[in-house]
Amino acid sequence: MDPTHTRPATRKRYHILALVFISVVINYMDRSNISIAAFALSEELGLSTVQMGLIFSAFAWTYATLQIPGGVLVDVVRPRILYTVILSLWSVATLLQGFASSFASLLGFRMSIGLFETPSYPANNRIVTSWFPEQERAAAIGVYTSGQYIGLAFLTPVLVAIQTYAGWRGLFIISGAVGLFWAVIWYVFYRDPLSHETVSASELDYIKEGGGLIDMQPQTTEKGKFQWAELKQAFLFRKLWGVYLGQFCIGSCFIFFLTWFPTYLVQYRGLDFLKSGFLASVPFLAAFVGVLLSGFASDYLVKKGYSMEFARKAPVLTGLLLTVSIVGANYTDSTFWVIFCLAVAFFGNGLASITWIFVSTLAPKHLIGLVGGIFNFMGGLSAVVIPTVIGFLVKDGDFKPALLFISILALTGFFSYLFLVGKVERIELEQ
Repeated sequence: MDPTHTRPATRKRYHILALVFISVVINYMDRSNISIAAFALSEELGLSTVQMGLIFSAFAWTYATLQIPGGVLVDVVRPRILYTVILSLWSVATLLQGFASSFASLLGFRMSIGLFETPSYPANNRIVTSWFPEQERAAAIGVYTSGQYIGLAFLTPVLVAIQTYAGWRGLFIISGAVGLFWAVIWYVFYRDPLSHETVSASELDYIKEGGGLIDMQPQTTEKGKFQWAELKQAFLFRKLWGVYLGQFCIGSCFIFFLTWFPTYLVQYRGLDFLKSGFLASVPFLAAFVGVLLSGFASDYLVKKGYSMEFARKAPVLTGLLLTVSIVGANYTDSTFWVIFCLAVAFFGNGLASITWIFVSTLAPKHLIGLVGGIFNFMGGLSAVVIPTVIGFLVKDGDFKPALLFISILALTGFFSYLFLVGKVERIELEQ
């Protein structure tokens, strides 16, 4: 029977997706709450903008550099145990930020959060691969990925309110406590497909027949040895450099909103702290719309008979051009137009977010994993570089150079995809 027409007796996979979605929301809450607390804690601890830039980037130092070990960990530890442990550990590190008394201690806690969150996204992918058939998997990935935008959009005003009444230390303590509570919920309710007591046999058949790997086991087989020549091949081609550079540029705008954005509104635009929390949610909602629209629009173009190159590149190129509009905020004193320019830019950033499709389309077949790791590292590298550079750019009290910098990077990403990536076709290597 065609699995796409089977109606399973249960839909437990959607319950699992809800667990993953909420975990992503908490994940990004604990990455970004430092941006809410930044203005208050920098004043209390006497931190400069350069020091704050280092603190903003500290998460990515460990998160980006440990991507490959984190992925290996996902292969050998079951998600129920792994997610419970890493969620608990990064939540404890989040909570301890509320007791930080110096630049060094805060820096260490931020690096710890990056360390413990490293396996989270590979784990999300493993869970969806085991719980969803192929024909539903892209939508499932889109749903949990949207949690990083929609969660922040609705949580930003809440986090601002918590800090207003409980202080920046209370913000970290409450955030960490929420994560610890959710770690217990995860352990109680998550199960792999074959271990789930209430999933029906028909749903398991539906998932398996549709390509879901319901019987994924911790990896015990010995892999072939890594060849250094393969690493060299991953850097030989202009097309791949195009997507690497493009991912760095796309990540740069996202990291600005995840770190410096609230400080920009309060300290450099003079907005009331509570009001800034509600206004800050607008660009995140815009990015959420852009994320959903990019995938649907690209698939629609394919179905209408447009070339794969046009269908995949159009949302990315359009999105990067829209991201350039962030510089428009430098030329207005109106709060409405500032938020408008930032919302259009972040909408564009969301629209350009389907770039993972280029990894699977361009990379040589035997290098897809390696190219994907380098690609993800470049996105993480932007989280290391951008907050620190912005800290230096704004140290004299002027934020205009920082927004111009983000705009130039977006334009660089546009030309990278337009000229370096070129024709969208797989790189073939002689074996």
